[in-house]
Order: sequence, then C-alpha cells, then structure tokens
Amino acid sequence: MNRTYELMFIVRPDMADEDLEKLVANLESTVTSASGTVNRIDRMGKRRLAYTVRKFRDGIYILLVIEGSGTVIHELERRLRVTEQVIKFLTVRVDLEQKRLDKIKALRDAKQKRSAQPAPAAAAPAAEVPAPGEAPAAGVPATA
Repeated sequence: MNRTYELMFIVRPDMADEDLEKLVANLESTVTSASGTVNRIDRMGKRRLAYTVRKFRDGIYILLVIEGSGTVIHELERRLRVTEQVIKFLTVRVDLEQKRLDKIKALRDAKQKRSAQPAPAAAAPAAEVPAPGEAPAAGVPATA
C-alpha cells in the first residue's frame, strides 16, 4: 500500500551545489528503485536554524514529497543518517492528515447545506414564573 510522506532534510550551508544535486538525485533513484515515486522536490534554500545543530547556525533546506511504502522511507532515513553533509532530517506521513482534513471539510460542507435551508419560525419564549418559595427574577413583578 502506497502512502504519502514529506521528507524534510537540512544539509550543511557550505555544501557545493553539484554535491547537493548529486545527493538529491541519489535519494530520488533510491525511491524509484524501491517502486516509489517522488511527487515533488522543493529546494527552499539557505535559512537560519532555530538553534545550533552540529555547530551550524544556517542550513540548506530540501523537501521531498514521496509516495511509497514504509520500506522506502526506512532506506531513505538510513542513507540520510550516514550521509555526513545532512545535519537534520524529519519524515512525516501526510496521507492520514489529508484524510482527516477531507473528512472535516465534508462535515463542514454538510453542516453549511443544512444551515442554508430556511429554519422554522421559533416560538416566542414564555415568561418565566418562579417556583413557590423562590424569589422572582429581576424585572418580574412579585405576586402575593
């Protein structure tokens, strides 16, 4: 069963462009050889890290959107772990989140369709009468 994953990884800021392209191509070939597909590759460029990672303050961010099985992801993570230029990576399964968002949207649309229909006229509220022994509510005249 194919699932959709987002794999974000950060490489050293001093990595050469041709080395970066070689790394991305290597990861892409790993996915395709394991009967997966790479849907999108986003090169987000150099950005400041939130905190120091392996003595680096900046990093080059790459996002891969992958469709495949869990074995593909395990192999990619293993390769990223042993690649010295990669300083951080994170894999997130997004098909469950997409399914959840689709369900919420369907419920919201159904609710909007129901609220778009004209509602029956509401009856005027009856005046509240206090129970015996209770003080009358504010604005209601006391009866003796």
